[in-house]
Amino acid sequence: MSAYAVENRRRRWFTGEEHTNMKLTIPSNAEKILHILEENGYEAYVVGGCVRDSILGRTPDDWDITTSASPEQVKELFHRTVDTGLQHGTVTVLMDKEGYEVTTYRVDGDYEDGRHPKQVMFTSSLEEDLKRRDFTINAMAYHPVRGLVDLFHGMEDMQAKIIRCVGDPMERFHEDALRILRAVRFSAQLGFTIEKETKNGIRALAPNLKCVSAERIQTELVKLLASPHPDYLRVAYETGITKEFLPEFDRCMETEQNTPHHCYTVGEHILHTLLEVRPDRILRLTMLLHDIGKPYMKTMDADGVAHFKGHPEKSSELANEILHRLKFDNDTIRKVTELVRYHDHRMPVTPAHVRRAVHEIGEDLFPLYLEVRRADVAAQSMYQHKEKVADIDGVEKLYHEIMERKECVSLKMLAVTGKDLIAAGMKPGKEIGQMLEHFLDLVLEHPELNQKEELLKRIEL
Repeated sequence: MSAYAVENRRRRWFTGEEHTNMKLTIPSNAEKILHILEENGYEAYVVGGCVRDSILGRTPDDWDITTSASPEQVKELFHRTVDTGLQHGTVTVLMDKEGYEVTTYRVDGDYEDGRHPKQVMFTSSLEEDLKRRDFTINAMAYHPVRGLVDLFHGMEDMQAKIIRCVGDPMERFHEDALRILRAVRFSAQLGFTIEKETKNGIRALAPNLKCVSAERIQTELVKLLASPHPDYLRVAYETGITKEFLPEFDRCMETEQNTPHHCYTVGEHILHTLLEVRPDRILRLTMLLHDIGKPYMKTMDADGVAHFKGHPEKSSELANEILHRLKFDNDTIRKVTELVRYHDHRMPVTPAHVRRAVHEIGEDLFPLYLEVRRADVAAQSMYQHKEKVADIDGVEKLYHEIMERKECVSLKMLAVTGKDLIAAGMKPGKEIGQMLEHFLDLVLEHPELNQKEELLKRIEL
């Protein structure tokens, strides 16, 4: 293709002539913002992820607008605005209690730390603005009248289900190293393949993730895990990404299990379990970390069979370290580390044992524990598979019966309180707590005894 033909084709894309028939449904308030900007002499388009998701038939999380107007000019045109990031040209316009980020066309200067440009320069060129974006599928703009602006073959890549950097991958990843992980995240969310040169850039620059804050990595990791393809974490391993922020997982990928209960390496087992639970943040994090301690606990017996005694406790310990390292909140850390600790907890299928398990694991976590156990078994070999599933079914059936009967499984469900014991003549002190624990132990075994009068008469003053 001649240089003239290439340029002519580019101009057609820029003016939207190839895509004028494409109609996207955008919020009325977003369209109103576009109209106000344009009637005052400025260009304006919805841009980025909202355009991508609309084309794919997904519901956008938010609608971003790009414009030739400066932040000051935007603020003059709209009564209710928030200075979201003036240094980057972004003003949030409030419409009917909804916020729309409006960002001035910009060109980023050199990136000195793999995260932030030294300076941001505003431009009147939409083309220059789209050039700085990460991937072709995120570098499209749309206008209700002029149609789609697609300068970098984003539509072609969406049709081919490809994640491709805009321009040179090495430049894009040098600018912001988080894009390395974002490529895998988008791949997992959309079920797309990462283009060869983009993947080569990831491999080459994965160590630059060390420059990225733990909080930003956490956000992308959670989005990846909650996606329809959490097992695409395998790509992150193959390209050296996990080595930079989750080296414990790399060790799992390299650890054989050598037991009839398993048919995968520890890491592959983890990846398969991710597919066996619903896309809940706590559940997916639990499955990622439930066996993370196995490589540290592996021993081999005389018959060449591997054993991983104590791995739930070790995995819980490592999960705690990893989640703190990635700056997760305390509630998430508590839930995940406890579920990891108990993920392999098995009990006789009797009401008393199930009540004790609910007490030990926690009322809030026990339903999740059952889901974790099912996912774990589903990703194992078929050895004793029916028996394992039947065991979980039995525990779950008893659990629901216990909950329906509202049988006591915790101190708060006990028919007596510390005040009741004091009123009955006991002196305040540690003996009160000991007596309550004694009563709880009694009713966990014999739930029919959880009656105030019945328990109080058992006090030995």
